[in-house]
Amino acid sequence: MNILGIIPARYTSTRFPGKPLVVIEGKSMIRRVYEQAVKCSSLSRVIVATDHEAIFNHVTGFGGNVMMTGEHHRTGTERCCEVAGKLRESGDTFDYIVNIQGDEPFIDPAQIEELAGCFSIAGTCLATLIRKITSVEELSSPNVVKAVTDLDGSALFFSRSPIPFARGFKPEDWLSATTYYRHVGIYGYRSTVLEEIVDLPPSPLELAESLEQMRWLEHGYKIQTQVTEYESFAVDVPSDLLKITNRNGTLFQ
Repeated sequence: MNILGIIPARYTSTRFPGKPLVVIEGKSMIRRVYEQAVKCSSLSRVIVATDHEAIFNHVTGFGGNVMMTGEHHRTGTERCCEVAGKLRESGDTFDYIVNIQGDEPFIDPAQIEELAGCFSIAGTCLATLIRKITSVEELSSPNVVKAVTDLDGSALFFSRSPIPFARGFKPEDWLSATTYYRHVGIYGYRSTVLEEIVDLPPSPLELAESLEQMRWLEHGYKIQTQVTEYESFAVDVPSDLLKITNRNGTLFQ
């Protein structure tokens, strides 16, 4: 099985401009993600996909694989598709693509392995990870995407609201009533399916929840999930750095 790992790294961000280049304990965030990803034995290759020359030069400087992509992409999925397409045109093909979040500097390689393991399940064309929710704060937060699946682990729905609704229980008691899962934002795609989903028109539930994976479900694609016990921490805003270091951080120039 030939699997390509892609780390989308966009420079422009309204909440944290230049985020991939922020220094975390002596290394840039994008370098930390890259170095964790290449430890995953299931990946045949890892490439950073960026739209900015500073990130391109930085990744090249530490010896990483990197490719320039367009500035027009709305999602990491679209950026992954451009990279896969360019490689295919050069005769370099992959069976599956894994989209690794570029803002999780301490992602565990075992987590990527878990996602890659979904491809051994017959018929898997899209895959992602979910993790059990253990706090009421997490369950109630609209920034934590919740997921429900069928008995075989295929996703049924993703929402920013707590799902399912635990009828007969107070919201503070819902965790004792049933099991809730949060979505972990790492995706895997069969290469041919990746080409298809980027051409899909926006769907009503996607627009309502602002979740791109709902577009795939609404258009009839199955998403295989795998439960992980690994914690993942994303750096969304500068203040998030204080949770992993005692400094707000500076950018590599």
